[in-house]
Amino acid sequence: MVSPKAAGALSVGIDFGTANTVIALADAAGDVRVLPFEHNEIVSETFPTALCFWEEVAGGEHFKHVEAGPWAISQYLNGLSAHRFIQSFKSFAASGSFKETRIFSDRFRFEDLLAAFMRVLQRHAEGTATLAGAPVRIGRPVRFAGASPDEALAMERYRAGFASAGITDARYVYEPVAAAFFFARQLAADATILVADFGGGTSDFSVIRFTRRNGRLEATPLGNAGIGIAGDSFDARLIDKVVAPELGKGSEYRSMGAVLPLPNRYFAGLASWNQLAVMKHGRDLADLVKLARMAIDPEPLQAFIRIVEDDLGFALHRAVSATKIALSDADSAPFSFTVGDVEIERRISRADFESWIAPDVTRLGETVDQALANAGIGEAGIDAVFFTGGSSSIPAIRQVFADRFGTQRLTFAERFSSIAAGLALMAQADDLDGSLSLS
Repeated sequence: MVSPKAAGALSVGIDFGTANTVIALADAAGDVRVLPFEHNEIVSETFPTALCFWEEVAGGEHFKHVEAGPWAISQYLNGLSAHRFIQSFKSFAASGSFKETRIFSDRFRFEDLLAAFMRVLQRHAEGTATLAGAPVRIGRPVRFAGASPDEALAMERYRAGFASAGITDARYVYEPVAAAFFFARQLAADATILVADFGGGTSDFSVIRFTRRNGRLEATPLGNAGIGIAGDSFDARLIDKVVAPELGKGSEYRSMGAVLPLPNRYFAGLASWNQLAVMKHGRDLADLVKLARMAIDPEPLQAFIRIVEDDLGFALHRAVSATKIALSDADSAPFSFTVGDVEIERRISRADFESWIAPDVTRLGETVDQALANAGIGEAGIDAVFFTGGSSSIPAIRQVFADRFGTQRLTFAERFSSIAAGLALMAQADDLDGSLSLS
């Protein structure tokens, strides 16, 4: 049952996401607001989960700096000094093979990156003092990203990283559970809810039973399941089918009298724009320059090289994301990327896009089936399906749920803030911890 905090007391919800992080505050009356961030006169409620480290030399001394969110992106794009850009590092939380990364000779483990990110975020956030003393709930995925995620390791790293940033008394909640709690406020009767949470790196599904007794809300988790397929996966499909062939994938080169296909491994970095920055300072770029000299058609590879050398990966991925979003509302949409002499123009049909992501959508449907099986409930036992996350607007994904549950049971939230808002509201309730099996 929900026992609210003292009147006027604020609580905090932190939705630490693969692509974006959102912070929400709630009071005992149930009013919720999302913290805004203003950068270059643009106000946003989402804070990109990104870090940029750089060095400056003054008076013969080296000074190290770090920025996060939109400030990190600006520094990466405009900085004149040596820098190291890191994005989507949440994806490595459960990876035992990721031990550390070196940044200007300093050692950074996952928890160090998380702590650095949260410190800078709090510096930029409105109401920073509130985060330091208020009860905090932090979201976590049902299944962490990666081929063989180590959940215990991920949670150990989460606790160490947030504690290092001064958030020492937080509790952790499954992200779709928090979204369900936010949605449940509008329920007029008892209901069993399936929450579909589509993030940047993972998609999570939870079945939760909500009941009201004596004016109080009871929530009982029945089952959940998750998978490492989400928005980033769909972007990667578009890049592989539309962008990579224009940059040389599938073409050939001559070596020692033989005609050979270009190795696909060089195009893997296109799936993540910050990986292109890594290519710029590694052997791959030198290899591409050499291959371009031997290519039967060198022009596509030369365009690829210019994208890497001129740090155009961010602009490229923004173009990909814009096309993906446009395809949610139209039967076709243009993909347009023109920077300098690099030009990629193509019209993409929604039918083609849906055929490219079909294997991913099938696996998402299978994961929904797993969540229902884990809950011991059939499709008929679901009263409502609540969607949250950016990819919830993709028609092919919505159709999976419409086919199973009917459109009348589907409800769509504000795509990016419902988890943080639910977390903040849950932090108002002392006695939810046991009933919702928080970790």
